[in-house]
Amino acid sequence: MDSSETSRVFEALETFRIEIPSWGFANTGTRFGKFLQPAAATTTEEKFSDAGEVHRVTGICPTIALHVLWDFPDGVASAKTIVKFAAQYGIQAGSINPNLFQDQIYKYGSFGNPDASIRSRALQHTNDSIKIAKSLLSRDISMWLADGSNYPGTANIRQRKAWFEEGLRAAHSHLSSEQRLLVEYKPFEPAFYHTDIADWGMATLLARYAGPQAKVLVDTGHHYQSQNIEQIVAWLLSEQMLGGFHFNDRRYADDDLTIGSIDPYQVFRIFHEILFYEWETNNKADIAYMIDQSHNLKGKIEETIQTVTVAQQLFTKASLVDHEALSSAQTNCDLIRAETLLQDAFNTDVRPAIHEWRESKGLPRDPLKAFLASGYMERITKERSAKNLNTVSSYA
Repeated sequence: MDSSETSRVFEALETFRIEIPSWGFANTGTRFGKFLQPAAATTTEEKFSDAGEVHRVTGICPTIALHVLWDFPDGVASAKTIVKFAAQYGIQAGSINPNLFQDQIYKYGSFGNPDASIRSRALQHTNDSIKIAKSLLSRDISMWLADGSNYPGTANIRQRKAWFEEGLRAAHSHLSSEQRLLVEYKPFEPAFYHTDIADWGMATLLARYAGPQAKVLVDTGHHYQSQNIEQIVAWLLSEQMLGGFHFNDRRYADDDLTIGSIDPYQVFRIFHEILFYEWETNNKADIAYMIDQSHNLKGKIEETIQTVTVAQQLFTKASLVDHEALSSAQTNCDLIRAETLLQDAFNTDVRPAIHEWRESKGLPRDPLKAFLASGYMERITKERSAKNLNTVSSYA
């Protein structure tokens, strides 16, 4: 890398921040059962502690995404405790995630449930989540709704769409002027015949119906095989509807694998579309970068650090694309030149420049190595192993 490329990497590193999920530190598994790790977090405070450790060694994860049902046992009243944890562990509350899929009442849906009282309860939970977010100065409320049906003829699809429009608009009316409602989509699972918000177009229409502070959230695992996610990103940017990401990787569907473990070039291409849009429009995209992964087999903190550092590398690689040269190549239909500009940037080893940047910030050159040498893992394993071994190893 020459000095100009190093300068561009440094500039990109100054702006890139990524949010880590509280649930990534807890015991998780598959639909068949949980896989227990002796060092897994068993309380919200332990999640904050682990997240603080990730931020300490990486320097780019200042916020933690929180799940209302799992991290706020006393609802809104729990927010005071969260404020204390944030101050103690040096990491702030990030996006707030309502839970509209786990309670038994949501067996037939939440916002799309035929029972008006259940739809009302779902809306109340969402409004409580917005209230929690306000008390924590959290901007984004991330809405993933598992509603759908498994068999033809068992649900009135058009009626459910109307109920979703009604519920999301009502939720939007409770936002403060600084807050956003992020509407996520997923083509299938747990619903296998139809899902009420199954793709980016449905999410866009519902977000627009909800109001101007509603945007679309793209989970990179929530797509069919071989789908061109960066095209979706480009369209959402063009429509000014892209609000955020849940980054993970997948081999088949929503596998929640470590970012870049299967297809790092795809993540690079997504970042490229965003940076190319910013260059072309001279407009900074207001996008929340978040991780949503289920760390079942790898160590939870180690995998989070690995994810963060890989995301950082791919973002900086994307910053090396010569946008002016690319635009010219596209206009002139110079296909080889255009593609080569992306390939050359992707194949550039940005790690030396990232190491240099970290040292300039007083951060360890190798975050994972620094974490493993800190003794933190040994300490929490000793403190938490008994609690984890006594945990029931199956879903309720």
